[in-house]
Amino acid sequence: MTSEQPVTSRRHALRSLVGSSILFPGIVSQLLADDAAHATTVDPLAPRPTHFPARAKRVIFLFMSGGVSHVDSWDAKPKLFKDAGQTVSVNEFQGRKGDFKMFLNRPRWEFAPHGQCGTEVSSLFPHMAECVDDLCVIRSMQSDHTNHYEATLGIHTGSFTFARPSIGAWMSYGLGTMNRNLPSFVVIAPQTPYAGGQVWGSDFLPGSHQGTLVVPGPEPVVNIKRRAPSLRLQELELGAMSRLNERHLASHANDPQLAARMKSFETAFGMQSEMPEVFDLSQETKSTLEMYGLEPGSTKGFAWQCLVARRLAERGVRFIELIDVGSSNNWDAHGDMQTHAPLARNVDQAIAGLLRDLKQRGMLDDTLVVWTSEFGRTPFNAAADAKGREHHHWVFSSWLAGAGVKPGITYGESDEYGIRVAKDAVHVHDFHATILHLMGLDHTRLTYRNSGRDYRLTDVHGRVVNDVLV
Repeated sequence: MTSEQPVTSRRHALRSLVGSSILFPGIVSQLLADDAAHATTVDPLAPRPTHFPARAKRVIFLFMSGGVSHVDSWDAKPKLFKDAGQTVSVNEFQGRKGDFKMFLNRPRWEFAPHGQCGTEVSSLFPHMAECVDDLCVIRSMQSDHTNHYEATLGIHTGSFTFARPSIGAWMSYGLGTMNRNLPSFVVIAPQTPYAGGQVWGSDFLPGSHQGTLVVPGPEPVVNIKRRAPSLRLQELELGAMSRLNERHLASHANDPQLAARMKSFETAFGMQSEMPEVFDLSQETKSTLEMYGLEPGSTKGFAWQCLVARRLAERGVRFIELIDVGSSNNWDAHGDMQTHAPLARNVDQAIAGLLRDLKQRGMLDDTLVVWTSEFGRTPFNAAADAKGREHHHWVFSSWLAGAGVKPGITYGESDEYGIRVAKDAVHVHDFHATILHLMGLDHTRLTYRNSGRDYRLTDVHGRVVNDVLV
């Protein structure tokens, strides 16, 4: 949409009508935002063909905010147990260059092999450990920044310095939606994460690709219930709004973004009937709730997030992100690694339940599940008796499961102490390229022209990690 198109009087009329309608604030800001000027389709959410046959139809992206310790969870380091207390030299510590003498820090949880594949997992995640035959654990992840804000921005947008569209927005832009009554990109988070709304923002992509935020609790999406006293009155309001839109569109016949905004109103109306049904867990069986570790009637905790994610996935939502906690009281264990324990209990059974539920429904065959954090934690510390660990972006662990991923394997290696990558590094850009590939998208071809430049999720980097693909 060109910059001169928004009309003040029209904005006021829309806001007045919206005030008593079903449209919640996220949709309102989306509809009234200034869109990029280079739209290529009248309906930006219309299904679009993939670049090649896709292995996955949807993504469930599990983000553990704060930095999960790889050497206490997915990356067993026997020598770190043995040599704890000894010193090592590193040339950087928490972003500061120099020559630092550090003390090796013993892992707090024991490791053991699990499943037929024998992948070693710590006792921090006993339930997920039972699912390792379905997981591809990547032990050689790399990021570019040691700060939470930049690293969180990077794992979501591929950019560590500037706001860019999130991976969910790129997925929505590249593929469109499979259900016009629900958003193509949904984020479920109890609190605001590092980098805030940029985690699910669309930036220069059309606003319709921005993630819709769901907050666990009694009213997961605010204002989703009809405010008008009757359906008939609401229909009259929406009819008046539609006539205003059509009149405005008639004088701007070559404006695809205006037409796209009108389509977004239809999606919002559909959400009024379909989204509350997504949150109604009363039809779920007792055994299903127990599998996730969810108490009947509960609307909080990661178990609720995971079960709602499955319900969104089976209703056609393209990209679903679940954020564990936010920018405080998270996995950032500077003071004491034992703070990992209650956080792990909150997510462990829930994630294992999600994997089992998807598998028994046949959905894991075409659903890609991603587990990651923004970085890991240092295998060393400045004090020999330190109870915590610091930020560590040189190497950390993530995993993939489901559609098109080799199950029951580990990929890449860190060195004997888990300090740096020893084999087969997977940068965040490579991680993104691989996720897009499984969805049938070539990361070098999924571009959007903004300010005279073609942008993409992986910028000018990235390679598909073919060795983890079936």
